[in-house]
Amino acid sequence: MANPMSTLGIIHTVVSVIPVIAGIYSFSKYGAIVPKSDAGRLYLITIVLSVVTSFGLSSTGGFNPGHAIGILTLLAIAFSFAIAKLGWFGRLNRYLQVLSMSFTYFLLMVPAINETLSRVPPSNPIGNGPESPPVQATTAAWAVIFLIGICWQAWSMHRHPVSGAQAV
Repeated sequence: MANPMSTLGIIHTVVSVIPVIAGIYSFSKYGAIVPKSDAGRLYLITIVLSVVTSFGLSSTGGFNPGHAIGILTLLAIAFSFAIAKLGWFGRLNRYLQVLSMSFTYFLLMVPAINETLSRVPPSNPIGNGPESPPVQATTAAWAVIFLIGICWQAWSMHRHPVSGAQAV
């Protein structure tokens, strides 16, 4: 049987579902997570809350890979905003902004895959942690989907230079 969740774990899980849904909505409407949109703002606020609440969770009692993913997520968000303001990369700025926001969604889903497969169904979970074959296979499939998605985003931005995806 799966481990029971702490109060913080429940709060973290509820908060973490919101950016999953906001991200799907934003990808379907704009082809990207657009921070200037309502869905993009909701995504950003709740993914930051998700990361912050994750820092209080640890099955090992200390710093773990989930915390590292959270830090990487915050760095990707900061990178996206920094290059938007500073314009360091010229014509590549738009691509890097969109792809770094997509990377945050990829990172959001990595622990979600592990936690979901390690808890569902409650009586006999599919996986039992990040090292279990079902979790590794699903994470690998997610990585392939992410790579296909960012290639599609880059191609789409190249083909349609004035799309909603540029409004990062």
